[in-house]
Amino acid sequence: MMRISPIFGLLLLAGCATNPPPKPATAGGKPAEVVTIPADPWPSTYKPYPGVTTVIRNATVYDGTGKLFSPGAVRIENGRIAEIGASVAVPAGATVIDGTGKFVTPGIIDIHSHLGDYPSPGVEAVSDGNEATSPARPEVWAEHSVWPQDAGFGRALAGGVTAFHVLPGSANLFGGRGTTLKTVYGRSVQDMKYPGAPYSLKMACGENPKRVYGSKGQMPQTRMGNIAYARQVWADAVEYKRRWDDYSRRAKAGTAKPTDAPRRDLAKDTLMGVLNGEILIQNHCYRADEMTNVIAMSKEFGYKVTAFHHAVESYKIADILAKEGICSALWADWYGFKMESYDGIRENIALVDKAGACAIVHSDDANGIQRLNQEAAKAMAAGNRMGLGITPEHAVTWFTLNPAKGLGIADRTGSLEPGKMGDIVLWNASPFSVYARAERVWIDGALLYDWADPDRRPIADFELGQAGAGDAK
Repeated sequence: MMRISPIFGLLLLAGCATNPPPKPATAGGKPAEVVTIPADPWPSTYKPYPGVTTVIRNATVYDGTGKLFSPGAVRIENGRIAEIGASVAVPAGATVIDGTGKFVTPGIIDIHSHLGDYPSPGVEAVSDGNEATSPARPEVWAEHSVWPQDAGFGRALAGGVTAFHVLPGSANLFGGRGTTLKTVYGRSVQDMKYPGAPYSLKMACGENPKRVYGSKGQMPQTRMGNIAYARQVWADAVEYKRRWDDYSRRAKAGTAKPTDAPRRDLAKDTLMGVLNGEILIQNHCYRADEMTNVIAMSKEFGYKVTAFHHAVESYKIADILAKEGICSALWADWYGFKMESYDGIRENIALVDKAGACAIVHSDDANGIQRLNQEAAKAMAAGNRMGLGITPEHAVTWFTLNPAKGLGIADRTGSLEPGKMGDIVLWNASPFSVYARAERVWIDGALLYDWADPDRRPIADFELGQAGAGDAK
């Protein structure tokens, strides 16, 4: 019998170690299928309206990043911001608008809306924002309740809003997915969806979930019940992600069959999207202590909170929010209507901003969305009364660039920087005046609203039908 020397044996082992990894399992000579979860089964079908090269000049221009041009000019070309400054080039054939005495801002973005899910007319038959059948409903998507004929869309456009985020309500700890829409009418919600905008997961803490389910004799009935329930949901989601990660590794290595893939769970798909950093957390939360509890929970399970909404006590932990990179979506002075909203102050937005955190003016209201510029004016005035020295060009960021950051679309919109989408509002006066109105509104460089032109004031088909019925009598 031949004996193998120890050294030769080691060489044989080394040779084995350099063998190529096993090839993926094949069927008929083809690589085995790797099962994946579709990232966006309801993709946007939005197509920009046609626009023309447009120059607005001799206006006061707030660019959305905190800069002021006075006098200033903006050129929109091929649907995008082409140039901004004290003056801009005027190509042959361009439409030129004299903005003397007028103001220009980026389009307003509302990070918290229920338009479409609680549409006008506000009747029970179309009240579709809360799937209040379980404290955790991450499998539902707000967009699947959106009624594209909501008259509120046209009203929001008239208020200078060019994009908004539709969220489920706050009855549940996990309310479902939210989606960002363009302020345009479409035959389906997909025709309105902002291309490439990430989904969100609406979460809630505090009074609403414990009131809704406590009244049914279910868990949660307390704030500790809220956190315990949410932690278990996240723990289950982490395990679900682990199973999918393990399957994906083995499938790519050729050691797993398609039938080895975990069973799909639509609720956990959404949660796994959050854990993978693909879906943003928009968290309804009023009290400072509850926000810190949620931050601790997010660290326990490895996800990030993008923004706290309503957050009337953000001023108490503004430094923590700045450190964690968490936005606060806030009202100017809407608080005190229930116990958890009691300790709000008018200086909330200004103090959050002063601490270096991301401050956002939001609506949560079909009427408020039409006047977000005035809400910002109130917040700016409150901050300046306490000596913070907030300029109008800075306050504009609260309803333009900051909400764009909170929605993950700041690389595309929210400011008048060259290359970004041509989402612009021309105001007849300072947007911080109670007398200001949006005179013209462009989305992707197309003039979609003109106060002086009735043919450029979008009206829902539902409204047209009602008007027609009235005229026929």
